[in-house]
Amino acid sequence: MQTSQPADPATRQLTFGDVAIVYDDRVLTPRPWTAAQSAWAAEAAAEAPSGPILELCSGVGHIGLLAMKSTGRRGVLVDIDPVACDFSRGNIAVAGLSEMVEVRQRPVLECLELGESFPLVVADPPWVPSHDIGRFPDDPELAIDGGDDGLALARDCVRTIDRCLHPDGAAVVQLGTVAQADDLGDWMADEGFELSTTEVRTFGGSGVLMLLRRTA
Repeated sequence: MQTSQPADPATRQLTFGDVAIVYDDRVLTPRPWTAAQSAWAAEAAAEAPSGPILELCSGVGHIGLLAMKSTGRRGVLVDIDPVACDFSRGNIAVAGLSEMVEVRQRPVLECLELGESFPLVVADPPWVPSHDIGRFPDDPELAIDGGDDGLALARDCVRTIDRCLHPDGAAVVQLGTVAQADDLGDWMADEGFELSTTEVRTFGGSGVLMLLRRTA
């Protein structure tokens, strides 16, 4: 991933996969390792039914856009931050995907339209426990604060995934640690969700990805 300075000195630009992404200090800087989430979504798309990709907590849209461009699927990007949504719209336009991708500025639990179903979901919730966010002074609090245990928004993502995931679909969820992935999996089982973790991939201490599928 290469970083460069665009014409506006208040913004920065990088190449994420083969997608140009513009952002600034008001939003979370895209992490290079998260291109693996886009790649895993594209990998899952090969076996998933036809239909669009949903990205929850999308930030400036880099992960979802790369997955959508890689697969040729339409998509929906969801984030509560108006600044991140504005950058997403601009990044969609630069990628030439304005006719294929919709941005919804909504809370995760209120993002779905009636009866919507998605064969692929990507979720990138904040996962830093609230008491640890001071360790990351350069990151906007809204983009990293995951509540007491770092899983508050992840649980909301699971609730939304449970409502909209196609029976033969898959969801790729990003978290911070294997322990968090284990805790989220245990919570899903305790709550009786028809979702389970089928695989977890780790990325050298940067974060983890977990693949969820329907259990029934």
